[in-house]
Amino acid sequence: MRGGWVGMEFLPINLPNIGEAEKRAVERVVESGRLTDSSYGGGPMVREFESKAGKLLKAKHVIAVNSGTAALHSVLLALGIKEGDEVVLPSFTFVATANVVLACGARPVFVDIKEDYNIDPGKFKRAVTSRTRAVIPVHIYGFPADMDEVRETAAPRSIHVIEDAAESLGAEYKGRQTGTLSDAGCFSLYGTKVATSGEGGAISTQSDELADRLRLVRNHGMLHGYDSRHLGFNYRLPELGAAVASVQMDRLSGFLKSRRRNAAALNGSLGRVDGARFTQVSDDRTHVFYLYTLYLRKGRDRIMKRLNAAGIGAAVYFKTPVHKTPLYQRLGYSKKSLGRTEASSSHVLSLPVHPRLTSEDMGRISDEFIKAAKGIL
Repeated sequence: MRGGWVGMEFLPINLPNIGEAEKRAVERVVESGRLTDSSYGGGPMVREFESKAGKLLKAKHVIAVNSGTAALHSVLLALGIKEGDEVVLPSFTFVATANVVLACGARPVFVDIKEDYNIDPGKFKRAVTSRTRAVIPVHIYGFPADMDEVRETAAPRSIHVIEDAAESLGAEYKGRQTGTLSDAGCFSLYGTKVATSGEGGAISTQSDELADRLRLVRNHGMLHGYDSRHLGFNYRLPELGAAVASVQMDRLSGFLKSRRRNAAALNGSLGRVDGARFTQVSDDRTHVFYLYTLYLRKGRDRIMKRLNAAGIGAAVYFKTPVHKTPLYQRLGYSKKSLGRTEASSSHVLSLPVHPRLTSEDMGRISDEFIKAAKGIL
């Protein structure tokens, strides 16, 4: 027995949407006996997924890897980011965005965010030094960052721009897909993302040279057999995961339509709730609603506890900014003051909007939020 939702389904913050087509695709791979492929170009299902993703993104190259983290690390390695270099990024993100910088021996430089939770381009500009080699804007929750302003600072200084598009597959910024507004875009295909392969990731780029290096990095630097010619790792996406991802690409437009419909339902019912604000709105970009996130004036944790007790999987992303995590505290980063980042971590709350939710579910989520917030906001 859990609170007031006995006999009612618990509505989690996200769920993978796997159907018969994905199951049949996996069965075909199992029957083929070709579960993975260590060739430079990858196996047939990897290539099929890359082709479909490339068409969606209008990207010259898409390179499949086995996680969003692997995507980010591969790009940094392929661009030659090394010890002594600085990489600017927001702290309001999943820790992988920063960890890959440390993995290259470089130094993460954390900057603050805007009201929409994305990197503040002005703070990025002020953080640039002679050691700045790259910037990683994160399209947080599936809402594109201010890419024009980021590139205006980066381009004349030859600073690489790497999009952390882990949550934004299908989102557009001024008519262009996220992941195509930079040197490279890095996507996640984790089980809860807008499209999934279970575990997986992908990199998009328009550069032939960078794409060649990325294919080496994902395969221990090998081109023909054991001829390692670049530092790399086993970052390959198995054929089983690629088969699922390929089918998911066929279904992506439907997924995004459902997410936007569900988000619109919440906007309509919660838009006038005093003390709860939805801030990710712009006429020049589209949101894929990986997460639907409100900024609550007060009582966030109490409201979340009430919602969870009522069977609503409300959750916080991210309760602890990266620079405040124990690892980065030990490295001396916690002394940095990032006012909006820290305020957001204390006030944001995400509600379920994934495609497996019905209109009745959305009504229940809205009703329970209003009840949970009563007397708190």
